[in-house]
Amino acid sequence: METVENKYITVAYKLYAIEDGEKDFTEEATAEHPFQFISGLGLTLESFEDQVKDLKAGDKFDFTIACADAYGDFDEEHVIDLPKQIFEVDGKFDSERIVAGNIVPLMTAEGQRINGTVQEVKADVVVMDMNHPLAGCDLNFVGEIVESRPATNEELAEIARMMSGGGCSCGCDSCGEDCGDGCGDHDHQGCGCGCNH
Repeated sequence: METVENKYITVAYKLYAIEDGEKDFTEEATAEHPFQFISGLGLTLESFEDQVKDLKAGDKFDFTIACADAYGDFDEEHVIDLPKQIFEVDGKFDSERIVAGNIVPLMTAEGQRINGTVQEVKADVVVMDMNHPLAGCDLNFVGEIVESRPATNEELAEIARMMSGGGCSCGCDSCGEDCGDGCGDHDHQGCGCGCNH
């Protein structure tokens, strides 16, 4: 059986979402604040990793991942009504954070962290879109490999600690949140990236 080499990969990229032929700039990971991940651990989209894992530092890339290999089609069944009381803080509805367009970290009954987008706040319910924000889109990544080398045992141990709930080392405010700055995505709720995105 072939052994998979775990590589520490750092990329700078611009991400464009393509939907119905329209190409929209979505996010950027700059060389100063690149996206970093370790390959072979399922920390990022497999289709993204496949495109960059064999490139070397300085290599440029421009590829598009089909919707089916990214976050799938938009599913109307994933738009749900949740009771307003679950968004209360100290007995009061959190009207500062629960507004249309905001991404809100939630937890399932099984304890899995997921992100939802507030679609509408009604009298007694909050309409939440639990689809990934990029569901229904092809993803075009344009960028450059900043660094690509074998991962160290220390880096692998840190990832194992992080994945077992021991904290987040990516700079997110919280591991359950989609930071939007290229730092990644623990449960594939983000772009092509690593720690929680």
